[in-house]
Amino acid sequence: MNSDELNTIAWNKEVKRNNYWTRPVTKEAIEEARKGNLTLPFLVDKPMRKDWIDQLGNEVLLVGAGGGQQAPLLSAYGKKVTLVDISEMQLKQDEFVKKRDNLTFDIIQGSMSERLNFNANSFDSVVNPVSINFIKNPKYFYEEVKRVLKPNGIFITAFANPALYMFSPKALEKGKMKIKYTLPFDADISLSDKKRKKMIRKMDTFEYSHLLQTLIGNLIDLGFSITGFDTAESDFEPIDSFLKECYIAIKANKL
Repeated sequence: MNSDELNTIAWNKEVKRNNYWTRPVTKEAIEEARKGNLTLPFLVDKPMRKDWIDQLGNEVLLVGAGGGQQAPLLSAYGKKVTLVDISEMQLKQDEFVKKRDNLTFDIIQGSMSERLNFNANSFDSVVNPVSINFIKNPKYFYEEVKRVLKPNGIFITAFANPALYMFSPKALEKGKMKIKYTLPFDADISLSDKKRKKMIRKMDTFEYSHLLQTLIGNLIDLGFSITGFDTAESDFEPIDSFLKECYIAIKANKL
């Protein structure tokens, strides 16, 4: 199986594990969004900046954002939303909130690694919460984002700081920072066959840290103008005591 297939299985399992990003938003949060008070989950426990939300425009494409959170909230806020995610179980969470709260938005199962099945210049904005670490080729995704965005459209993406992938997960669970991997981390190369097989049995996610040139440089090379930057801690003290900017968000304009 390729990484997309493995991560589909893994994120379906995360719904059963009650991962934070798989928990549908409450009716109260939806009602607040309808009143114009939107708190949009984005960087761990740090919501998207209000000034970024104000720039999204009307037609918003959410990619890699299943789980019953961003799509329902933006719909309740008055946006015309299209949601794409690889996990059918994640998308069922969105379908649940959509029916529960009588919302209107489109739900499509699809991969960030493949062509986005939309016409060019279709959306005012594309929003991609932390999920790019689950695909091998961010540049192709960026190219697709640029294609489907309208001129001057907004692209908001987020990813884990590549430095996080240096450390041993086992040691982190014990509150210790032990460097184990060289960067860029690539689950297909950095892990032993034994470790990969164990992860497949446990239905764990397969991840890729990527170079900063890949994550940021490619945006600039494709003609995006970076117009916003935000960071957040991990909400896990052993890491945050060493590295404050564990998650990074970028707002970029299509030129």
